[in-house]
Amino acid sequence: MAPAKLDVALASVSLLFVYAAMAIYTISFLIFVFHLARATSEKKSIRDSSSALQKAGFVLLGLGALLHGIGVVTRGISAGRVPWANMYEFSISGSFLLVLIFLSALAVKEIRVIAAFVNAFALLVLGVATTSFYVQIKTLMPALQSYWLVIHVTVAVLSTAFFNIAAGLAIAYLVRESEWVKKGKNSASAIFRRVLKVFPESEKLERLSYRFNVVGFILWSFTLIAGAIWAERAWHRYWGWDTKEVWTFIIWTIYAGYLHANATRGWSGKRSAWLALVGFAAILFNFTIVNLYFKGLHVYSGLN
Repeated sequence: MAPAKLDVALASVSLLFVYAAMAIYTISFLIFVFHLARATSEKKSIRDSSSALQKAGFVLLGLGALLHGIGVVTRGISAGRVPWANMYEFSISGSFLLVLIFLSALAVKEIRVIAAFVNAFALLVLGVATTSFYVQIKTLMPALQSYWLVIHVTVAVLSTAFFNIAAGLAIAYLVRESEWVKKGKNSASAIFRRVLKVFPESEKLERLSYRFNVVGFILWSFTLIAGAIWAERAWHRYWGWDTKEVWTFIIWTIYAGYLHANATRGWSGKRSAWLALVGFAAILFNFTIVNLYFKGLHVYSGLN
């Protein structure tokens, strides 16, 4: 099969769309923060608020997602393949799906409390991607030239997005349940107490985090299975104890333990939230440290 023709000019256009999305995300983030401050001063719940300010934040977030999506699509077209062959492409595709899933879940009003978190995380990922991970488009190595690339990576990115939203909800829960915030008498804790008055109840945050983790775990399980099938097609073995394979299994084990502990051991509250964050930290480690500093068949950072 002849290699796809690379369009460097279109790749540059893609980067401009990504930069434009970052600018819009920055504005929407500032709006969400200002709305939180305003809702706090008005003693109003975020989930009940329908202010024009909040609506403007979500409209801009949607506009940013549109520009972001165009950037991802044009990157793929410029390379003549799916846009996730290196860390830059993983980053822009993953952060786009994160924002898209969050916007799709806004019917659940309680999730709006983490709008600033999701916005900031996507902006941070794009910032690191464009400054540290950016590489010019190139053709895929033989092992990646398979339809299993589309299946395996799509599901992996989707599961990571669900885990990310669950982690944001877990952080919101831990902040709300913090003894320092509840009992602290200094000015900083007082400010946090005022902010937390507009948060949903702790039980709702915990329940939503659990549900997003369940979906993420199901998708991650399929990621593990699809990866093994792809490995057999590419290297004629299902499992080879490659660094990426090991960390994928470690992440699966952590979240399996999280779900098992919640279902059978009655783990709830802070212990459950912290375990969810440990799982997401393992995902971040797998994507950054493993890709950048470990060697293996699955390490495709694209960086020299």
